[in-house]
Amino acid sequence: MRLGTALLPVISLASASAVPSWHDKSAHEVYHDTAASYRIPTVHESAVLARRILDIEKIATLSTIFPNTHTTENRPSDVGGSPIGLPDYFANCEPDTGNPTILELPIATSFKNVQAGSNISLSLRWHAPYRHWYSVASVPRFSLVGYLEELTDEEVKEESIAACFVKKHPDAAAWLPGNRIHVSKWVRFVVQEIYWIGGFGDRAYIGWIPLEEWQSVTREEMEKARLPGEGSGRSSWKSWFGLNDKQEMLEL
Repeated sequence: MRLGTALLPVISLASASAVPSWHDKSAHEVYHDTAASYRIPTVHESAVLARRILDIEKIATLSTIFPNTHTTENRPSDVGGSPIGLPDYFANCEPDTGNPTILELPIATSFKNVQAGSNISLSLRWHAPYRHWYSVASVPRFSLVGYLEELTDEEVKEESIAACFVKKHPDAAAWLPGNRIHVSKWVRFVVQEIYWIGGFGDRAYIGWIPLEEWQSVTREEMEKARLPGEGSGRSSWKSWFGLNDKQEMLEL
């Protein structure tokens, strides 16, 4: 089997961008030429990208653990202690804090598990626009570890939580607190830890983002940053921050 043919799947996954023309190069040369054009973003740069994802995306996975005792519903006897991840709505309604807002329906499994004492995490990923092809393995994703905290009536009013949330999720208007379908309440996901996978390790930071870095990201930084597939369609991670090839980001 020819080397070029054998490595084609690897090439398509290894690059966070469109692979340059490889008709005149071997697969080995293409991979290394592409990888060499990247500098791994700093921890703070990665925090900025994570906060931008939080601001743009609106569906995430809530992961919790089933309690060992379950008297409130008919569950299989062997699921106690097992994790379960379920999609849920969120919105960035308190952007100064980095704590996402969630409309909690206590009847839902994730929130029942939390009420029974489960830890909780919130996992997000960037969905690149359809017109730009990216391997899921090459685009940023991350997980937040924390806890849920109910918002006060004053906070809901001051932060215009309902309007913010419904702007992201128009259908959620039917489930706002006080609706006739289900009991619901506003909660914030208080972020304590952040684990980030920016893409492939030869061109992206993979690891923990300190909470102070997460909280220090400004609105200006979030608005200036660009994720893969945003804006001009350029693929270099430097273009995510609006830089040209001759500009460099400051290292931490």
